[in-house]
Amino acid sequence: MKPKTIEIVNNILAVAWDDGHESYYEFETLRRACPCALCKGETNVMVEYKPRPREFTPASFELRGWQYVGGYAIQPQWADGHASGIYSFPYLRALCNCEQCTAAKKG
Repeated sequence: MKPKTIEIVNNILAVAWDDGHESYYEFETLRRACPCALCKGETNVMVEYKPRPREFTPASFELRGWQYVGGYAIQPQWADGHASGIYSFPYLRALCNCEQCTAAKKG
């Protein structure tokens, strides 16, 4: 699945998916779910990196914009300068917390 449209509306990232579903993400939810290595950590062959707890400011939750990454993801740019998170479309869709998606996750 891929987004048909993505818009910023009143501090919400609104995504209309090509399967007809619509998702609405609060900026704070998106930022706290940032999948980058700085925020979530990473493991390579030699060592596992665990990030320190992040200190957020109001600018951390102000979305300045976003751009597509190839045909598979978006990369948000936050007002505090953070812009290394790449949200794949499946990851972004999994963050949807509408009733339908929440019920599907419970299985």
